[in-house]
Amino acid sequence: MSKRNKLEKFSELLTFPNVFENFSFKDPQLTGIDGEPIDLKGHWNERHFGADHPITLELACGGGEYTLGLARMYPQRHFIGVDIKGARIWKGARKALAEKLDNAAFLRTRIELISQFFGPGEISEIWITFADPFLNSPNRRLTAPIFLEAYKKILQPGGLIHLKTDDPTLYEYTLEVLATRSDFQLLYHDDDIYAKPLPMQELELKTTYEKMHLEVGRRIKYVRFEGKGEE
Repeated sequence: MSKRNKLEKFSELLTFPNVFENFSFKDPQLTGIDGEPIDLKGHWNERHFGADHPITLELACGGGEYTLGLARMYPQRHFIGVDIKGARIWKGARKALAEKLDNAAFLRTRIELISQFFGPGEISEIWITFADPFLNSPNRRLTAPIFLEAYKKILQPGGLIHLKTDDPTLYEYTLEVLATRSDFQLLYHDDDIYAKPLPMQELELKTTYEKMHLEVGRRIKYVRFEGKGEE
């Protein structure tokens, strides 16, 4: 992709009613259309979606393939894809608008900041789908303790977290971290989900990365766990 195309997409993002952005660790201000400030923390259902339904986040969503797939699957739920890459967000947000998926939105920011943009208990589920395993940087993995602490602040009690990955290191690391935590409970894990009937229809969705991994014979792994939420 050329630099010009990226700049054009970044500019077009400012016109999308389903995209919100923030890039500052110091200023947790979201912006919406035309860069106008907007406060959605604790009010996503009321101020953006216009209906009171459970909200699910897809972290490191890329082009939002899981966000869009879940939004199609569950029209009475709300889904927000989170990623820092603007060109990827553009792809998913544009498709959501074209399909009139009003229950799908996108947040362009660093995942380290998500507790700045959602209120306590505002999120019912989190999906982490084929995120970078950061093989040389465990603390950057999206199931590292620093991220679990952020999730606790926004998950409702009993809120679910799903990890879908092809990477054995991230899979084993996640299980090891959960074994040390009393504030999260492991519910299910499988190191080869397609070797048997799938336990839930959401796992039928496949991202571009997953399809690539399957083509070269990699096994897809899945972990589901729940948190107590912020008390």
